[in-house]
Formats: sequence, C-alpha cells, structure tokens
Amino acid sequence: MTKLNGARILMYSHDTFGLGHLRRCRTIAHALVEHYNGLSVLIISGSAIAGAFDFRSRVDFVKIPSVIKLRNGEYTSLDQHIDIADTIRMRESIVLHTAKTFNPDVFIVDKEPMGLKGEITETLHYLKKQNTQLVLGLRDVMDSPRLLKAEWGRKELMSKIESIYGHIWVYGPKNFYNPLVGLDVPESVNSRIQFAGFLKRQVSHGVKTKPGGEDNYILVTAGGGGDGVELIRSVLSVYEKSSEKLLKALFVLGPYMPSKERAEFVALGKNISGVTIIDFDARMEDLIYNARAVVAMGGYNTFCEILSFDKPALIIPRTVPREEQLIRATRAAELDLVDMILPEDAIDPDKLLAALVALPDKPKPSQRYTEFALDGLTGLVGLLGKMLSRSSIKVHQKQSDKQSDKQSDKQ
Repeated sequence: MTKLNGARILMYSHDTFGLGHLRRCRTIAHALVEHYNGLSVLIISGSAIAGAFDFRSRVDFVKIPSVIKLRNGEYTSLDQHIDIADTIRMRESIVLHTAKTFNPDVFIVDKEPMGLKGEITETLHYLKKQNTQLVLGLRDVMDSPRLLKAEWGRKELMSKIESIYGHIWVYGPKNFYNPLVGLDVPESVNSRIQFAGFLKRQVSHGVKTKPGGEDNYILVTAGGGGDGVELIRSVLSVYEKSSEKLLKALFVLGPYMPSKERAEFVALGKNISGVTIIDFDARMEDLIYNARAVVAMGGYNTFCEILSFDKPALIIPRTVPREEQLIRATRAAELDLVDMILPEDAIDPDKLLAALVALPDKPKPSQRYTEFALDGLTGLVGLLGKMLSRSSIKVHQKQSDKQSDKQSDKQ
C-alpha cells in the first residue's frame, strides 16, 4: 500500500434513474483507498438508496436530494411536493458547500460534465481557482453519436469541457469503443483522454461458489429496475411455460422497478417452479459470482461483472431513450464475449426459450475472446498517483496546517 497522507478525492454522481453511477464511483473509491494509505474519498450522490451499500474505511458519501428521470427525458423530484427547480437549487448549494468544506485535491465527475442541469458549474469554477485537479470520468459507451452530438451541442458541453477539465478518464479499453466517436473533439480535449480499461469487480470476503449445488442458477437482473419491466416479463413468461426445460432462475427486479409490475412479477413467480424473485441486493457481485450464467440488459456495471467473474451471458439491451446498452451489447457480441437478443426478438417465446436453454453451457467470455482488458482500476490508481505527484501543493498544505495546529496546541 502506497502512502498518500492527507490527499482528498471528491466524486460527483448525479444518480437519477438507476444504480450505475453510484456503483461505479464506489468501485473506484474503494480501489483508490485500498492502494493509497491516508487517502480519503467523499462521494456526492443523488441515489435514494446510497445508504444500502457498504463503504470501506476512508470512503463516505454525502446525500443530495433525489431526482428521477422520466421516460420522456425530463426530470422530476423524488419528493413530488418539491418543485424540480427548488430541488436543483438545493443540490447545487450542497455540492458547492461540500466542495468548499472538504477542499479536495481532485474532483472526479461521473458522466455529466456540468452535472444535472448544470448544477455543478459553480463548484467546478470554484475548485479550478483552488488548483483542484478536475477529472471527467466517462463510461465506455455514452450514447449513439447522433444522440450524444445533439445533446452535447445543445448544452455546448465540448467547449465547457475544454475550458474546465484537465483530465478525461474513460472506463473502458480503447479497442472496445470510443465514447466520443462521431463528435467534433478538439485536439486539446482529445489529448487529455486516457483509456483506463474496464473496472474489475470483487466479491465479498469469504463468498464461495457451489457448482452443481444450491447456487447453480441463472441470474436475471434488471439493474436498477426502472426500465427493466419488459426484460423481466419476457424471461418470466418463458419460465412460466417451460420451467422444466430450464435451469432454475434468480430474478432481481431492482429498487426502481414500478410497484405495479413488481407486485405482478412477485405474485407470478410464486407459482413457477425453480423461480426465485427478490427486490434488490446491494451485493450484486456475489450473486453474479455464484450464478451459472447471467441474463441482463447490458448496463456498464453488470457488463463489468460478467467479464470479471467470467460468466456466459445473454444480453437483451434497452434501446430507448438512450442507445448505450444497445451499442455495448452489439460490440460485445461482435467480439463474441456475449450473446445478444434484441427486445423485439425477445418477445418471441420460442427464440428466447432456445437462447435460455443453451445459455448455461455456452463458453465463458475468456474462452471466446481473450483480449478484453479488466485493468481499469489499476490504470486509475496509476493515473491518480501521477496526477498528485505533479500537483501535491494542497496535500502538503494540509500536512503543514496540521503540524502548525499541533505547535499551537503545545504553546
């Protein structure tokens, strides 16, 4: 473990619809504090269930009021009695106050360059004046070039990124996908992009597999669940009619699954042999590790876990309002890492049954394609070390301040 006493990392995760942003930030934070002794990480999160996750020593979170994204792309407060504009103002104030109080050496922003509805703009400008290193973290796929170009153009994000961020980290390998492909990226921005690789996941301490035993199941996960209704319905329908032909299944609905559909699926699952349905488990890594195979929508975190634990997978991606999952699943299928069925084909029970029957005995990703990179966390640890070694003024200042305080106490 490398010593980096006094360094502080602030992370921002806007969290509006699923669990992906918080889980990604948490994974990165844990890797950083594991490698650097004395480093502290504080995550600003809008997730309504951030408290359901365990955080390692020297990693904590600040909760900002929750906002949810509607299917039409608009946002609303989780508390329907508070206007969205007021909610954004509260979030903006908390983020800025946290940054001023925490005084970070590095500020890592997940996916949204200026935050939800620009809520971290003032914070970014403040921290830039404080010589804080500003990092924009992007997942392997953002969206289709067509949709991303329109969104970023409307918000003038590229020019803002160019003027504010000194570093852009991509949480995927360069040979998989470029999240900014198709955009007009200035060379000054392009030179700041560093591809770290996929983020490898770990299971909880002491978790063991039981091949052929009680954990011999297909895991069916809808991620956060807010947009996973059709996936669960399609797969559950096949099990209802043909469970005797299939390996038993564990369905995880996700905490944001609409209550009406949640009740429908739970009631249906009680009458299907070999099917277990749960709402949510904060240790999804353990469930995937113990599974024989995985059926999922192909969100970033689940995809990393499929690769990390080397599980045969069937991906049925979401295609609206974003095409991120479709692009990731298509590219992964091209590389023969996973199998993919489009949502319009998954409603054909015969096609889906055939895919589910074959899935448990499919080759593992490592047997199908040997060149995928899972060294993203190692890469980020190295990038952070280089960054702080070049700009360690604030770290040394904190240590100096502590020493001065001790001297004052003695006097």
